[in-house]
Amino acid sequence: MWSISEVKERGKEAFKRNYWNSVIVAFLLGLLTSGATASASSQTDSEGLQTQLLLMDPAVLTVLIGTLSIVMIVSVLLKIFLFNPLKVGGYRFFKKNVEEDGATLGVISEGFNGYGHIFITLFLRDLFLALWTMLLIIPGIIKGYSYRMVPYILKDNPELSATEVITKSREMMDGNKWRAFVFDLSFIGWFILSIIPLVGWLWTNPYYENANAALYLELSKNQ
Repeated sequence: MWSISEVKERGKEAFKRNYWNSVIVAFLLGLLTSGATASASSQTDSEGLQTQLLLMDPAVLTVLIGTLSIVMIVSVLLKIFLFNPLKVGGYRFFKKNVEEDGATLGVISEGFNGYGHIFITLFLRDLFLALWTMLLIIPGIIKGYSYRMVPYILKDNPELSATEVITKSREMMDGNKWRAFVFDLSFIGWFILSIIPLVGWLWTNPYYENANAALYLELSKNQ
């Protein structure tokens, strides 16, 4: 059974060995995640404005709806074709950073190797998560933990199909979802301190990403 403290310590050591590269890659991942979240929230906001829009002039309403539709389509396309491969490259960086004596920023580009495979796998993962979340929030969160290791498995096992990658992540997390949740909770103090931007950018985010990669490596030992 893996120890949360040992996994975190391994991640912290990797972070300290390669401090600035870890900060840069974690910052990039944060931007990509916030960009995807912003696009989702903008969709929700636009839905909330529908009643007000109905009171507008039909011509103005048509232009606004068209603009909002274009923005949402562009946001989805950016996430699928650019953000997802970059995130896979970022996770690959942290995995190598924990495994080896430091990783270079060039590792991020590996997220674009096997582009079609990455596209299909993450598209299916996001689709499954969306469908589960539509049922209820809690099942969506649980499935989020089940699919947590998909980006790492993608690069370590390029011979697996998209569904096999997702299944392998689910199997890897079987019996570990609750402990992974507690693992995340153990960072709650740092996450709270991250309301101070410099704390999040310079410590919490890169520390957490290295520790999460260490968690993947620990779980993969039993696969």
